[in-house]
Amino acid sequence: MRGNGDETTGPDRPSRLTELVDWHDAERPAARPRTTAEKAPRPSPDPTPPDQLTIARRQFAMLLGEFRRTAVLVPFDAYGSLWTAEQNGVRWICAFSDEEALARFARAQGDARREWTYRTILGARLLDVMVPMLPGPAGVALDAGSEGGMLFPPVVGIVPESVAVDLGGTE
Repeated sequence: MRGNGDETTGPDRPSRLTELVDWHDAERPAARPRTTAEKAPRPSPDPTPPDQLTIARRQFAMLLGEFRRTAVLVPFDAYGSLWTAEQNGVRWICAFSDEEALARFARAQGDARREWTYRTILGARLLDVMVPMLPGPAGVALDAGSEGGMLFPPVVGIVPESVAVDLGGTE
């Protein structure tokens, strides 16, 4: 008699599953007795929750990773250069997550009537290539002037170490 392509089991025929289990057990090395150290309970993870600074750092690291993987809009100024702004000695490349954010920025600048040209650039390219090309310390301002704006300052872990201000690498 056949069932699902195999012979059915009977009193003198074990199932194929039993054969596989027996074969697997024969291949497995014999269990060795556990030592006292192995029998001891493992320490539980630290029960104290991470502090607010640790949580904020993790959240920023996630945002930075997302920014590095995302193409953003970078407008050009009237001279054909990347639109930048200077604040407290730091030059900020202005980048925008979408055309609506760029339009809000143009209105805030009082310059919404002109045609804004822009280029789509990967966030990682802005931080790793464009920031080092600017004179002095520089970073990226994402969606400048909006509630959801974010700054990526010229510090280690965000921009190349050679231009990070916390290492003194800029002129």
